[in-house]
Amino acid sequence: MASVAIVKGHSPVEIVVKALELVEADKAFTSEERILIKPNYINASHPSTGNTTDARVVEGTVKFLKERGLGNMAIGEGSGLSDTKRAYRVAGVDEVAKRWKVDLIDLDDDEYVIADVPNYLALKTVRISKIALESAIVSVPKLKLHRMAGVTLSLKNLMGVVSPKGQIHHNLNEKIADLASVVRPKLAVIDGIVGGEGDELAGRPVKMDLVIAGLDPVAVDTVGAAVMGFDPKRAEHIALAAGKGLGTCDLKRIKVIGEPIEKVKRDFR
Repeated sequence: MASVAIVKGHSPVEIVVKALELVEADKAFTSEERILIKPNYINASHPSTGNTTDARVVEGTVKFLKERGLGNMAIGEGSGLSDTKRAYRVAGVDEVAKRWKVDLIDLDDDEYVIADVPNYLALKTVRISKIALESAIVSVPKLKLHRMAGVTLSLKNLMGVVSPKGQIHHNLNEKIADLASVVRPKLAVIDGIVGGEGDELAGRPVKMDLVIAGLDPVAVDTVGAAVMGFDPKRAEHIALAAGKGLGTCDLKRIKVIGEPIEKVKRDFR
């Protein structure tokens, strides 16, 4: 049974650390491997809009891992609709990287390689960031809806490591599941400090003051969808990823630690 933590509070760094403690997140990694923390900066809007990852959630993730001796890490994103470095500055992630002495990488500037997709549904090969391919991924998305995929959480967030991103949009759900089988996150941390309703760029913020975390990204996204009042079964890529053996999307087989879904749930429009 997969374990997913929901922690609510008013100190984003502290609730991230608490959530990661609850799921024993450090056990997913070894000291030898390089960790890539992958936030969502689809554009350079401030996290308060509900569009992009809160820098404090990134910081809580870095703090937790660093304090457990996992110092070989970087923060990396390839923005879809903005200059990535500008998006980092607007969100304040550049200051987090300086404070914790962590590399801050624009994946759009990385070397890209062609990777084969095992047991592919729609994506036979993918052009992917070499750093992402060679790293253990921590996906740190925003809690928000998506006009095509239903929700955009830890699995959909992986689009930032491919180029061109347009290669994913046709047969989107199948390709998200395919991509996750190449760079399956070892840890997912959903930023639900301020969620986003409407769609991924609507800028309609929903104050939630919570984070959702776990070692099974499919289970984390399932819980994230449920917290938004969105039936996880309607987010086809989540079920497809489960079908590929990447995790569980059955709420009955997910142990929610901390706050129960029904206590924090809010129907996103």
